[in-house]
Order: sequence, then C-alpha cells, then structure tokens
Amino acid sequence: MHERFDDGERPLEQAAMFLRNARRLAVLTGAGISAESGVPTFRGADGLWEGHRIEEVATPEAFQHNPKLVWRFYNQRRTNLKKVAPNPGHLALVELETAIFQPDDFTLITQNVDGLHREAGSRRLLELHGNIRRVRCTQCHDRLEVGLEQLAELPSCSKCRGLLRPDIVWFHEALPDDVWEEAALATAMCDVFMVVGTSAVVYPAAGLIHAAKRAGSKVIEINIARSDATDIADVCLLGPSGAILPALVRRLREAA
Repeated sequence: MHERFDDGERPLEQAAMFLRNARRLAVLTGAGISAESGVPTFRGADGLWEGHRIEEVATPEAFQHNPKLVWRFYNQRRTNLKKVAPNPGHLALVELETAIFQPDDFTLITQNVDGLHREAGSRRLLELHGNIRRVRCTQCHDRLEVGLEQLAELPSCSKCRGLLRPDIVWFHEALPDDVWEEAALATAMCDVFMVVGTSAVVYPAAGLIHAAKRAGSKVIEINIARSDATDIADVCLLGPSGAILPALVRRLREAA
C-alpha cells in the first residue's frame, strides 16, 4: 500500500478520520474496481477495444453504420459478465451505504456499465454511462431490463419493432441530464468525496472530483496506481480497492 503521510498520520487512519467526521459521502468509481472482478477494461494501451477502434463499436455513428458489429461486440461483453461477480470492494461500498452512513447521506456515482454495483446491493446508485444490462428502443425510446440473457443479432422492440441498442452512453453522446444533475448535487453537498479505481481522465465525470474539492470536500483516492486525481486528493491509498475498502470499513466499525 502506498505510504503517503498527511499531518503525521498513516493514510488509512486519516481516511477513516475523514469519514468518521463526515455527514455525507459521495463515491465515484471507475473501471479499476470492476477489473478486480475480472472485467476487462476493454480500452487497451493501443487504444483498441477488443481489437476494434472505438469509432467502430462505441459511437452512435458506428451503430448507424454497422449495428450488427456493434451488437456483436456488446453481446460478447455481456457474455463475459456471466463469468464475474462483485468483489469485496463492491461489497464494502454497500456496507458503507447501509451500515455506516444514513441512506440519504450516501451516493455512489459510477462510470461503469457492467451492473456489478447493483448486483452487489448498492441502492443510491447513479450510473453515469448507463447499464449494459438494459436496452433502449431507437424509435419509441422505451427502456427494458434484459439482464445478461442472449439477444438476437439485431434485437427489436416488442412494442414498436424498432431496433434496440444498448442503454449506455457512447462517445459523442451527452450524459442523461437527470443522472448528471443528481451526481452534481451529491458532489456539491458531500463532506467527503471518494475516488475509487478511475484514471480521472474521462470527462465530464472526472470534473466531479475538482468540483468536490472546490466545494470544500475532503478527497480520498483509492487506486491501483497514481492518477490525475492524486495531486488534488487529501489522502491517497494506492493498492487494490478490494483490500483497501474492506479495511477502511473495519476501521469505521471498530470506532463506532
């Protein structure tokens, strides 16, 4: 674990102190927490998603040009999710929400689309980029939970027969206004903002970290390696979130 000392205290204890003194907590998670469950991050160092350029599989233009390829890509991602489960990091966040903080004082904001937070039991959950386990009709805009069941090569809406698409936010698309507004409000009102498993380079989500800092929140980073959030964090814990988050929860329970 990274040893960064602030005011002479060990980082884990300082993070616990911030949380003990906080009334409201907001958490932003990224691909790192899901990677610990075995979910591929897809976007590799070469900029490819499973061998495909982002422009081929993760934009509205790609879906318009070749919907079969896009659906083949996302159906493979959905199939991969059948092999994974929430890890101790996901479960520790559920414990923070249900046992440490009051229900209205905890908000989990995620950039992930895999649905693992919901599967773990998180309740006040804002999925900024949507959820791969849902579909949306391109004509009537009806949304449907489909889980990880096998879908047709080009699935269609049962109501209007329009072409369905994954209910996720692709590149070149705006975040849902209602979800973003709730995330911004939770950020503005929190006393502690925790960043878990994100590189902090994807905007507008990464902007929440800076907004929390400007609002006077303490920022805790939990990450496998340094990120763009490290230099603005009040305390930084480097290591797997599946180990750090449960340890943090144990400290809070011991002090209760």
